[in-house]
Amino acid sequence: MAPAPYAVELARGVEEHHDEIDAVITKFADRWSIDRMPVIDRNLLRIAVYELGWRPEIPLGVAISEAVDLAKRYSTDDSGRFVNGMLGRIAEHLRGESHTVD
Repeated sequence: MAPAPYAVELARGVEEHHDEIDAVITKFADRWSIDRMPVIDRNLLRIAVYELGWRPEIPLGVAISEAVDLAKRYSTDDSGRFVNGMLGRIAEHLRGESHTVD
């Protein structure tokens, strides 16, 4: 079974813009290095930052809420809040809009 076309597009986009995406995450990761972040959080942030920065047709709330939901489901107890806060600040930087999930 082949992966969904959008999943392939996300993987390729994150790979193509990896250095730029990690630079954005690093800029907003107050006292956190990317290497210290849980692997799931780090990769959810990369996907969401790609959507926020390179896929303007993806609604801001969708990009953030999907990442937060996945972090809550598959990562640590604090990951939902962490991912939400990070993406809220990053969204304001990349799109000039502030948004977090309630």
